[in-house]
Amino acid sequence: MAATPLVIAHRGASGERPEHTLAAYDRAIDAGADFIEPDLVVTRDGVLVARHENEIGGTTDVAERAEFADRRTTKVIDGAALTGWFVEDFTLAELRTLRARERIPQLRPANVRFDGLYQVPTLAEIIALVRAREAETGRTIGLVPEIKHPTFLLTQGHDIAALAAAELAAAGYVDAEDAALIQCFEVGPIARLDGLTGLRLVQLVSAEGAPADRPDLPYAAMLTAGGLTEMARHADVLGGELSLLLQPDGTPAPLVAAAHAAGLAVHGWTLRRENQFLPPALRRGDDPAAPGDLAARWAMLAKAGVDAVFTDNPADAVQARAAGGG
Repeated sequence: MAATPLVIAHRGASGERPEHTLAAYDRAIDAGADFIEPDLVVTRDGVLVARHENEIGGTTDVAERAEFADRRTTKVIDGAALTGWFVEDFTLAELRTLRARERIPQLRPANVRFDGLYQVPTLAEIIALVRAREAETGRTIGLVPEIKHPTFLLTQGHDIAALAAAELAAAGYVDAEDAALIQCFEVGPIARLDGLTGLRLVQLVSAEGAPADRPDLPYAAMLTAGGLTEMARHADVLGGELSLLLQPDGTPAPLVAAAHAAGLAVHGWTLRRENQFLPPALRRGDDPAAPGDLAARWAMLAKAGVDAVFTDNPADAVQARAAGGG
């Protein structure tokens, strides 16, 4: 049995390589991550690819590509106007001419040296990488894809929930025993997926706001005893922001036990080593980009009973777990 919490590589080893590249996923696998997480969006011709958002101005070189200047547009996504370049306006062939770049270069300047090296990967390529590395290492490497903006993408002609369920099923990921889960912040798509796949489903929640498809249902209401019971009708896992799982002083928050009592496993997002992302007590020095005490934060999450942790730094998390923090 794997040690707990499980380590989920958030967008791959995105603290060491530009996120959502095959290099980032491969680096995470080398580090010993139990699962890797590709965020999924969809091309104009219906191919699932990995980007954190469907707007790609900050994670590719599209803004510098004169041939795509006319693709820049403004769309209203989840109630907010956003200007940029959107994956659903590109065919896969067009998208493949772009190259990935570091999303937060001011915090991760070492990752900038990899800008321009990698393409935007397809889900099929990510699955192929996982299968190859499983054969090489002899261990199971899980997938936790997140479908992005499913309600919006339906207006663009793409049922990303159905596409993801079908592609995963074709690859052999079909039931709760398989090393794959599907996650989403929206509520309706999780309910739909419950009828489309036997895979475990993760309802993602934030500390503030509400799901894009249910602005009338604040996340806070979803986290009451009644809300958790309702969530467990379709979801198997609560994926919560770390501030929901830990008190400000780092002690366990009641939500973890409450979710477990409702029959939900608990995943926490996102553990990062840079000072900017850590609470003041765990920062080391004044540089927001400098590493703080990730291991201490890991130990807090393990003590809280969290079942899995998303992290940009899977090597550090695996080391913290091996050292006794879980």
